[in-house]
Amino acid sequence: MGVQSAVFEIIHESLKDKSSSLTVVALCDIAGVSTSGYYNWVKSEANREKKEANDRADFELILEAYNFRGYKKGVLSINMRLLHMGIVMNPKKIRRLMHKFNLFCPIRKANPYRRMAKALRTNNVADNLLNREFESHGPRMVLLTDITYIGFQDGFLYLSTILDAYTKEALAHVLSNSLEIDFVLETVKNMQRDYGVSLNAETMIHSDQGPHYTSVQFIKIVNDFGLRQSMSRRGNCWDNAPQESFHGHMKDHINEKLASCTEFLEVKVIVDDYMDYYNNRRYQWELAKLAPNEFYQFYTTGIYPLEIPNKPVPPVPSKTAGELGAGLESRDSTLDASAAGQPLTE
Repeated sequence: MGVQSAVFEIIHESLKDKSSSLTVVALCDIAGVSTSGYYNWVKSEANREKKEANDRADFELILEAYNFRGYKKGVLSINMRLLHMGIVMNPKKIRRLMHKFNLFCPIRKANPYRRMAKALRTNNVADNLLNREFESHGPRMVLLTDITYIGFQDGFLYLSTILDAYTKEALAHVLSNSLEIDFVLETVKNMQRDYGVSLNAETMIHSDQGPHYTSVQFIKIVNDFGLRQSMSRRGNCWDNAPQESFHGHMKDHINEKLASCTEFLEVKVIVDDYMDYYNNRRYQWELAKLAPNEFYQFYTTGIYPLEIPNKPVPPVPSKTAGELGAGLESRDSTLDASAAGQPLTE
């Protein structure tokens, strides 16, 4: 409600008070508003009520999208969830209604180490195979892996994950109560079991220089599966930034749920549920407003799953030079890989 509307509302309520002898003219003069403006406000009551009812109905849809699968979302994530519900709603409208009804999205806390790393960032070329070219090789060409701590009521567990750098899919994850190397090796085995058929001799698996990834066992399993190994520079988080970001956003979504967990299996259920949600329902602006698994299907089939009124269907992302060099089937070279749009910020 605007300031002037609030003033008119006070005048309207004052006139209902039978003990008051003040007239419309007197009240408007005291409030510093025009009499004609007040009467126009009274006449538009039906329209205001209709608009309020429409805002409330639209906000209920926003709230449903916001709470979908139990993970709170920002404006762009809500917009994409609504699209997957068959509802088109402008992000500006979503932002207005969230502000109107006091609905706020979670905001990630600044990471002081990240700020420091950004300040010290240089243009030096990293001495690794990937060289931060996370998205220029195509699906199943660059696999990112890392370990993160998962805190819960009784302490910490450890999570190993592998991401496809191009599609952002979480291809494998293993939770462990120990930092022994076994769970990292199991992550690679699970990834190979489920996605090995789509990998080739040019596929690289990229990690930091942690002891798990420099171990004889890890190097052997990578070689046995015919993959190339790539490593970040020591202490440089930018060389594996998508993995860092994935773990950070995951914790933003699940930390509140983890606070009440006291057992390994309780944590595992929450982590497994998030991975399913992330791969299949966490839509990303830069992935053509699709979830990672949907984007991979769009890439491989050329079929865009959403119907957005008055909006053209995004072009199918084109094959990359890396894939063509590996002997994979080429698509029409005129297709533009810019289908994914602008980066998502929450």
